[in-house]
Amino acid sequence: MPRVFAYCRVSTAEQATANQVLEIKKAGFDIHPKRVIEETISGSTPAADRPLFSKLLDKLDDDAELVVTKLDRLGRDTADVLETIKRIAAIGAKLHCLALEGVDLASSAGKLHLTILAAVAQFERDVLRERTYAGLARARAEGRVGGRKDVLEGIAKKRRVTLDELRAEIRAKIAAGGTSRGLAKEYGVSHTTISKASR
Repeated sequence: MPRVFAYCRVSTAEQATANQVLEIKKAGFDIHPKRVIEETISGSTPAADRPLFSKLLDKLDDDAELVVTKLDRLGRDTADVLETIKRIAAIGAKLHCLALEGVDLASSAGKLHLTILAAVAQFERDVLRERTYAGLARARAEGRVGGRKDVLEGIAKKRRVTLDELRAEIRAKIAAGGTSRGLAKEYGVSHTTISKASR
C-alpha cells in the first residue's frame, strides 16, 4: 500500500484548509491525519521556502503519493510549480491533482499537462519581458532614465552644483595630476565612479 499524503495550503490566517481536506476525502483518498499537511503561507512563496512543504518533500519516496486539490496549492508561480512537480517525479512519487481529474502528473496524461504548463510559464515570462521593455521605452520617451542613480548626483546636490559641473571639476583635478583613487577618497566614492566621471 502506498503512503498517501495531502498538502492543503491557504494564504492567510483568516482562511481554513478544512474544505480542501474534505474535498480530498470525498475524492476517495483515505489519508491518515498525520499525513495531512496543512500550511498557512502565501502561494507566491517558493515551494522550497515553505517550512512544512519542504519537510513533506523529505518524506516522499517512490512508494508515496501526494494529493492536492488544485495546482495553485503548490504555488502561484508557474515556473516554481513546474520545478516542484519535476522534483516530486524525480523522487518517484505520484502527484494527484483533483482539479485535473485526479491525474497523476508523472503519467503520460500528466506529462501532457506539464507540457502545457511549461508553455504557459514561457508565455508568462515573455509577457513580463515585453511589459518591462515597454515600460522602459515609455520612461525613456518621458525623459526618465532607468537603472541606478549616479552617486555623484547626491554629491552635486549637496555642493549645490550641477552634475556636469562636478564632473568638470573632477576632470580638471585629474588633468592637474590627481589620481582616481585619491579623488575617490576625497569625494567618498569608488575609484570606478571617478574613472567614469573623468572620461
